[in-house]
Amino acid sequence: MEAIRTERLTKYYGKARGIDGLDLTVEAGEFFGFIGPNGAGKSTTIRTLLGLISPTGGGAKVLGMDIVRQKTEILRRVGYLPSEAAFYPKMRVRDVLKLSAGLRQRDCSAEARRLCERLALDPSRRVDELSFGNRKKAAIVCALQHEPELLILDEPTGGLDPLMQREFFDILRERNEVGTTVFLSSHILSEVQRHCTRAAIIREGRIIACDSVEALSRTSARRVTVHGSVDLSSLDGIRDRTEADRTVSFLYSGEMGALLQVLADGQVSDLSVSEPDLEEIFLHYYGKGGEQA
Repeated sequence: MEAIRTERLTKYYGKARGIDGLDLTVEAGEFFGFIGPNGAGKSTTIRTLLGLISPTGGGAKVLGMDIVRQKTEILRRVGYLPSEAAFYPKMRVRDVLKLSAGLRQRDCSAEARRLCERLALDPSRRVDELSFGNRKKAAIVCALQHEPELLILDEPTGGLDPLMQREFFDILRERNEVGTTVFLSSHILSEVQRHCTRAAIIREGRIIACDSVEALSRTSARRVTVHGSVDLSSLDGIRDRTEADRTVSFLYSGEMGALLQVLADGQVSDLSVSEPDLEEIFLHYYGKGGEQA
């Protein structure tokens, strides 16, 4: 079954582009990454999927339900974590959690207690006294306590310290292992590379790449770092070049034999050649308009 399916999904704010002709499929049980910088259309996509804003064109289904006609049922069965959570002032955390559970007509008290313990969140605290990180923890519990079939997470780790980030992803992995679909929207590419099996890259409101994280990271280019003095002017296929303290680093997609000849003619004290990480691939997609190296 498909957890999310969009067909030419479009949202404009007047003449301003939100998303434009978005085609995307997320299978049930996937741990899916949705990546792009601020302004690319990630949050607009999510809010449209949840029925929080109405599409301008196209359509979509979430858990097999139409996002316009069945948005109330979608919200009941989905756990949503916004990038910035807002709560009623002067409420205590336990009251916020109870309110969230009540909106879904569920008794989530046992799971809420377990999540609060794992995230070191005091449910007796007032929400207006919480730090940004603890407000994010409260929002996480709201999203997870009813054990939804689909989790939609928009920049979920902002405000969490590294230990809490690790615990949070442990919880997500446990949920995913028992069948929960996780849709992770993030601009932190290391999170996607570490935890997701498949991902889509969004650029100016359009999907420019969608594949397994392994395939997205696969490229003929290599990251080359040379310590010493070499003349690279005769080489084609060099990009993203940086130099400092007799060290030059660059992505290289040219002939390896030509590179070796240039290095042999130079004065090289050390050399490393490695595969580029997802962040470099992402920047390449953005720099080349979606064409992979």
